[in-house]
Amino acid sequence: MENKEIAVEVKDVCIHYRIMKDVTVRHSFLRKHERDTVFEAVKNVSFEVEKGGIFGIIGKNGSGKSTLLRAIAGVFSPNSGTIDLKGHTVSLMALGVGFKNNLTGRDNISLSGMLLGFSEAQIQDKMQEIIDFAEIGDFIDRPVRTYSSGMHSKLAFAITAMLETDIMLVDEVLSVGDERFKKKSLNKMKELIGDKNRTVIIVSHSIPTLKDLCDTVMWIHDGEIKEIGTPQKVLDDYVVFMNK
Repeated sequence: MENKEIAVEVKDVCIHYRIMKDVTVRHSFLRKHERDTVFEAVKNVSFEVEKGGIFGIIGKNGSGKSTLLRAIAGVFSPNSGTIDLKGHTVSLMALGVGFKNNLTGRDNISLSGMLLGFSEAQIQDKMQEIIDFAEIGDFIDRPVRTYSSGMHSKLAFAITAMLETDIMLVDEVLSVGDERFKKKSLNKMKELIGDKNRTVIIVSHSIPTLKDLCDTVMWIHDGEIKEIGTPQKVLDDYVVFMNK
């Protein structure tokens, strides 16, 4: 039996936030013995994604999906547990992540490319392709803080789609923008994941998208894994649960 190569290994990952109470300085001294509330966003999550796999993550809002994806991307470290990318390069496609608001879209393309490990020459070679795909017109030379959420999404998708890494992490970006751009993005995503050397993890609320693209889906509920399996089975169970 052929050994399957693992591209992403997440083991016993826990992520929590400390919720600071909104109190005055005087009250903070009077109540200094009280502890701040800790919110457990991700609780002992473990899973593996094979090289070339398309792994979907679904769950209600606040279930820990995006938090987990950002930890895999290295935006922050988990409080405990390990995330092993097996030496692969990784990019996160998510709204508002990684952009410097006072820089132009063009400058953010360069910055994002450098952070992903691409050379200046490689970035310049892909620059016009990224700009053309993003379809944001003259805004490419305006500060990102002037962008709508749709423009953010289009540029984020274009950068990650054209500057191809070994592992792509996609957080709801396919669901933002007009219908024509959604269709174009979905077709581009299908093209990208057709490469059996590329591994993709997609966080989405779109059941049709996950059924269409993924070979495995994980359902997270309140920070814990509820089910991992085939898209049809997991997503059907998720729909039944959410309609109760």
